[in-house]
Amino acid sequence: MDTGLLTLYITAATIGFVHVVFGPDHYIPFIVMSRARRWSLVKTAVLTLLCGLGHIMSSVVIGFIGIILGIEVMKLEALESFRGNIAGWLLIIFGFTYLIWGLHKALKNKPHRHSHVHMNYETHSHDHSHSHDHAHIHDEKTKVNITPWILFTIFVFGPCEPLIPILMYPAAKNNAQGILWVTVIFGATTIITMLSIVMVSFFGISFIPLRRFERYTHALAGGSIFLCGLAVQFLGL
Repeated sequence: MDTGLLTLYITAATIGFVHVVFGPDHYIPFIVMSRARRWSLVKTAVLTLLCGLGHIMSSVVIGFIGIILGIEVMKLEALESFRGNIAGWLLIIFGFTYLIWGLHKALKNKPHRHSHVHMNYETHSHDHSHSHDHAHIHDEKTKVNITPWILFTIFVFGPCEPLIPILMYPAAKNNAQGILWVTVIFGATTIITMLSIVMVSFFGISFIPLRRFERYTHALAGGSIFLCGLAVQFLGL
């Protein structure tokens, strides 16, 4: 194997791993939303996988189009940067909107006391809250959950900016096999890293006692995504 290509494959795997670890937008949304919306392990893993694929494939398509049309790397990177800017703002808007909705839900479900009078005229009081645990079954069947679709859309807009430059090396040598392997290695490393972080966090967060803050989980999730979007947009994470 060409030493240059071997080095490129190692570089693709390394960059795929590092850009996920240092990019909180690759895993925080799934971790906090799975906790807030009580997704199962399977649903969380599948959604992470699908969003990861959408995230990678959108950049792969743009990279392949650039290779076929002979578009300069700088122009492709500018396009990816523009897409990243859109994705960052979408993350901010979604997080902020979900934060406000979560706060409204938390205040609406604030525990209060109910008094009851029995037939013997004795009275007693108990704490009560209108949490989502009391939702009727038929409500769950008719409710449409658009949150996964919103996350998927944001991730499709979100570019894999490091992928474009490393695709150009085998492209410059007209090495189709090299292009394919760079894409597969980078994509596989990215998705495996995303899944690993999300799955470990899924189990880890289940041991954290959040009972007292249960009604604030949606607000906390929205706030986390909002801060994540700010970090991506203004700190370049």
